[in-house]
Amino acid sequence: MREIILDTETTGLDPLRGDRLVEIGCVEIFNRMPTGQTYHCHINPQREMPAEAFAVHGLSSEFLATKPLFWEVVDEFLEFIGDAPLVIHNASFDIGFINAELDRIQRVPIARERLVDTLLLARRKHPGVSNRLDDLCSRYAIDNSRRTKHGALLDAELLAEVYIDLIGARQSQLILAETHTARTAVGGDMPRRQRTEPLAPRITEADRIAHRAFVATLGDKPIWNDFSASLSA
Repeated sequence: MREIILDTETTGLDPLRGDRLVEIGCVEIFNRMPTGQTYHCHINPQREMPAEAFAVHGLSSEFLATKPLFWEVVDEFLEFIGDAPLVIHNASFDIGFINAELDRIQRVPIARERLVDTLLLARRKHPGVSNRLDDLCSRYAIDNSRRTKHGALLDAELLAEVYIDLIGARQSQLILAETHTARTAVGGDMPRRQRTEPLAPRITEADRIAHRAFVATLGDKPIWNDFSASLSA
């Protein structure tokens, strides 16, 4: 199954108050494994960058002034995501900005039924604790040392790793990989581990004596002799 991990950066928190999209980053995964295919673009928001937003992602008005407008990149973006589910951390925020941009150019919005919100997944799995992307990276031992500032593509790459751990897919992949390696190492059979010391006997001498006494009560022709004879016939 193809899925797209998606993240955005913006000029602020509310597209209904004039805040705009400035960066989109996407990572493709297939059957819960990254394929190496990505999509990334910066977008000219046609407005000044507030200091608060600049402190978060470091994208200045001067830098973005030379970048394309949303309508110039929208077809390439929509082609990349196709009809795949979109995996987003706090999905309502990102999709709100993307759909606001689509609405400005009179394009069809992205259906919310396509969204997989990793923030909601994390809150269900880890209730009562902070589930920011940095927190999840720390929880799952994912190296986020490059994340000195927010960046859409880097955050999408980190979220892809978090998502795989969050849904337990990495553990399944490791088990399958170890099983495959073990089988191929011995020509198709699982290796047999040898004990350094044999197990202690579980049958005591008293058990053996009791068993011999029981067999003696069965007479000269135990019933299993007839069964053995029928097998050898």
